[in-house]
Amino acid sequence: MNSDLQDYSHKRLNILTGEWVLVSPHRAKRPWQGQNEAVSNEVRPAHDPNCYLCAGNKRINGETNPNYEDVFVFTNDFAALQTGSKDFTIEDGLLTAQSEHGICKVICFSPDHSKSLAEMDPSEIEKVVIAWQREYNALAKNDFIEYVQIFENKGAVMGCSNPHPHGQIWSQSSLPNEIIKKDENQSEYFNKKNRSLLGDYLDQELSKQERIIFENDAFVVLVPFWAVWPYETMIVPKRHQPNILGLKGHETLLFAEAISVLTKVYDKLFNTSFPYSSGIHQAPTNDKDNSHWHWHMSFYPPLLRSATVKKFMVGYEMFGSPQRDITAEIACEKLKQLI
Repeated sequence: MNSDLQDYSHKRLNILTGEWVLVSPHRAKRPWQGQNEAVSNEVRPAHDPNCYLCAGNKRINGETNPNYEDVFVFTNDFAALQTGSKDFTIEDGLLTAQSEHGICKVICFSPDHSKSLAEMDPSEIEKVVIAWQREYNALAKNDFIEYVQIFENKGAVMGCSNPHPHGQIWSQSSLPNEIIKKDENQSEYFNKKNRSLLGDYLDQELSKQERIIFENDAFVVLVPFWAVWPYETMIVPKRHQPNILGLKGHETLLFAEAISVLTKVYDKLFNTSFPYSSGIHQAPTNDKDNSHWHWHMSFYPPLLRSATVKKFMVGYEMFGSPQRDITAEIACEKLKQLI
């Protein structure tokens, strides 16, 4: 491990987005006198009669959920994107706007209100993975859909409005900002090398073994070299595949195992139900050749030093670029020790 990276301030390049993150390892020991988050020790029931997502309950729009036994998917009652909205473009001097269409869905991971992914078996999580595949495939068949974003917000600190284990799927008629950047950088590399950018990166990480948390036959869980959040991680398939439809045979279960191992480790780190935002970045659903894409799943947790101290993106991070104190290598070592 390069000692300079652990002792001196420096910046690291995110090869997927082309952006830099400032790393300041010498600041990791600074005292904390800032805000402390409240930790909820609430024990949730397996079924909450007041929860809009629990099986058999009535949602806010008046519809009743079925008595589902594993995964349940429905169209979001408060969708951020509309299907039948008006088409328009506004170009008024420097004021530019365009209409945007889409379909938003909610995916309940389990009927058990008390669980999170960390408390589900890999076989249960595999059903979630298969549902992600099914929804990605179905949404992609809509001519006006260009991209499908699968994500989860876990924990009140991440703005999650309902503690029932669930995620969301937003599909839209144009590419969002992060996807545009990742599309361009992966395409440029693939055109030069005729190889996957993430595939080559993964080979280098596996040879160094400095940021690898866990691996099985099909997936690697690591802290990316350019990580922004203190305990940010990424799950990357070993085989080059543009989207999750490329998973073959038992690889869906191996993906579920990787998610299970990581979320369990997160909960052990600060002995709390670890909050995070996670999302799968994969190839757009347009008619273009997207063979340069290598899909991956990222986890962005806000906790910094304990269950009550979180990382704030303020000041320099808002006006300059992201900054972190604990290095990716130290974060990896802490997480790996908990497996």
